[in-house]
Amino acid sequence: MLKKKFDKSKLPSRHVTEGPARAPHRSYYYAMGISEEEIAQPFIGVATCWNEAAPCNIALNRQAQAVKLGVKEGFGTPREFTTITVTDGIAMGHEGMRSSLASREAIADTVELTMRGHCYDAIVGLAGCDKSLPGMMMAMVRLNVPSVFIYGGSIMPGRFQGRDVTVQDVFEAVGRHQAGQNSDEELRALEKVACPSAGACGGQFTANTMACVSEAIGLALLNSSGAPAPYESRDAYATASGLAVMELLEKNIRARDVVTRKSLENAARVVACTGGSTNAGLHLPAIAHEAGIDFDLDDVCEIFRDTPYFVDLKPGGQYVAKDLYEAGGVPVVMKELRKAGLIHEDCMTASGETIGEALDKIEGWADGTVIYPIENPITKTGGVVGLKGNLAPEGAIVKVAGMAEDEQVFTGPARVFECEEDAFEAVKQRAYKEGEVLVIRNEGPASGPGMREMLATTAALSGQGMGKKVALITDGRFSGATRGFCVGHVGPESARGGPIGKLRDGDMITIDAIKGEISVAVSEDELEAREYKPRETIYSSGALWKYAQLVGSTRLGAVTHPGAKEEKHIYADL
Repeated sequence: MLKKKFDKSKLPSRHVTEGPARAPHRSYYYAMGISEEEIAQPFIGVATCWNEAAPCNIALNRQAQAVKLGVKEGFGTPREFTTITVTDGIAMGHEGMRSSLASREAIADTVELTMRGHCYDAIVGLAGCDKSLPGMMMAMVRLNVPSVFIYGGSIMPGRFQGRDVTVQDVFEAVGRHQAGQNSDEELRALEKVACPSAGACGGQFTANTMACVSEAIGLALLNSSGAPAPYESRDAYATASGLAVMELLEKNIRARDVVTRKSLENAARVVACTGGSTNAGLHLPAIAHEAGIDFDLDDVCEIFRDTPYFVDLKPGGQYVAKDLYEAGGVPVVMKELRKAGLIHEDCMTASGETIGEALDKIEGWADGTVIYPIENPITKTGGVVGLKGNLAPEGAIVKVAGMAEDEQVFTGPARVFECEEDAFEAVKQRAYKEGEVLVIRNEGPASGPGMREMLATTAALSGQGMGKKVALITDGRFSGATRGFCVGHVGPESARGGPIGKLRDGDMITIDAIKGEISVAVSEDELEAREYKPRETIYSSGALWKYAQLVGSTRLGAVTHPGAKEEKHIYADL
């Protein structure tokens, strides 16, 4: 078969493969068994977050091999490399969670450095756990090379006492165990069956939310995120992704041709209508930042505000990612949005088609069980809501999917904690009262450092049956698996002078998710007069110290560099 000839005269890999001066470089490639013909082809980075940390990532190695087959079929030379992940489920509820959000930046940075150092021409990125998905997409947009993203797939649901369960059930069972409602043996039996396979957490938590984003934003092939990790059918999507990146390279369609203001709005729509993770309010602005697009928390929440919620997924609903896939997946969800005129159809996608052209090929329709028809949604507004007020001048975010309208307004006295551990201990000891607003501060990106998720605390509250009887606010984050009236991303954070640092026990706080307001009944003068010294961190060196020095506002995505607006070159054009 005749090989396709690519002109490498303007591709980055020419710097390591072309001309007499690159003879030493070519020697290294021959040492790895690469032929002269393969050296003359475009070099494609196949970046994976494979590791043995958790089931989220364990299947990525296999899928990367399938990607490489697709690259080779498209007459490219694949070069596989790995980067880190910090898996939130294992990092949850202890000091390890400080590494989670910082790992997003480390993933983007290390993928960028690997691509730059070896002059790869395009990238297929595979990711499985929460921060690895946005981290990989951020690197693609930062480099602005032809890029295809592929999710490693979700975990299968476990079965316990005749019902489907996820790791969320285990976190909540800890709360019931603390309340004496289940025994050591029951908890042990549940923990052994809740996670029965490879793959990321099965509900519409952060990993699956960002997997849906990858399709909606156009960086992933339609329906590629849906099949669970153990399904060998995933390999066909991986191979197709490898072939697709070669077609994008031939047409010179780059990541920033795909990620635009309109495609970010499409992604935010899909988050809202699926009741996705509040973490999308952090990651979408961070991806936009890499493209030099102004798209902050306010913009995300504006989309959330007028998007119906019509996909019934855990934690607020009943179903998991496998069920969504079997109901037609993200493409059917986007077809429903299109019916209401809520999708920009002219956005480019990884297939080389516009989203409208790609959706025209999708035959499925809403099944009425997992995916409701948009004209008959679960609720008329999105499953995630933005809040603002004198307690959060830079905004905050709350997931209301699965909450009745009368549960979306809460007023109560503050009970203030200086860190998550203090709050968890109080919940464990039931040293709080019904009707209170639990406040956890010093957990923002800089003050934490690392902006920890509070799933251990919120799940314990739910497990004690108190999830609807108290509210919780924090300058930290919540897991996508969190449910109950839990407000995160309160900004500015305590270490940056935010009003959350001025709160005292007993202050009356009102949260109104219907109006989008969050306030404290304390005058501006009194708040100003109160003094607050943030808790001193123990992280005075190392990676978390560096992160705390660099990290910016939560409203802007908690990013650590100036972004595309300040760049003076495009990597692919050097």
